[in-house]
Amino acid sequence: MPIPKELALTPEQLEELMLHTWNMRIATIDPGTRINLTPLWFGWAGGKIYTYCRGQKVENLRRNPTCTILVDRNERFPELQGAMFQGTARVLETAAEEAADPHLEEVRWQMGRKYAGGHGEPVEPRRNESTARGRNWRWVVFTPEKLVTWDNHKLANLRKNRPSTA
Repeated sequence: MPIPKELALTPEQLEELMLHTWNMRIATIDPGTRINLTPLWFGWAGGKIYTYCRGQKVENLRRNPTCTILVDRNERFPELQGAMFQGTARVLETAAEEAADPHLEEVRWQMGRKYAGGHGEPVEPRRNESTARGRNWRWVVFTPEKLVTWDNHKLANLRKNRPSTA
């Protein structure tokens, strides 16, 4: 059964979740049929998700760009909020492709503010200077094709407003 639309995040709540949550999880398909699920830092701009990563994720996305990304927060069920994005990712292979992306510069600064210092300590924000290097260090741009969101804080109101079946 699909998630009731009354539990969905509003556009403002989605924006807040995407700009302030530290980790996402990306699910890619390995060379066989196994799912590779990895937590990563990320940026959000132009309705797309950006991450700088390396290794098997990059190899997987070059071969098969289809993936799913989950951004969620809180641990207790009544407090869970999240967004699951299904879509395709594109690996930016060169500095020229990075420069041509219309939102990457915004994301570089956004991530420089969000992750300044790496562990939440107060540090002067700076531009994320990461760029294509070696065989597998790359920026990845994810374009959502389907989005499902939820805010379990809204469950109490949903139950309260349902007609009684008794």
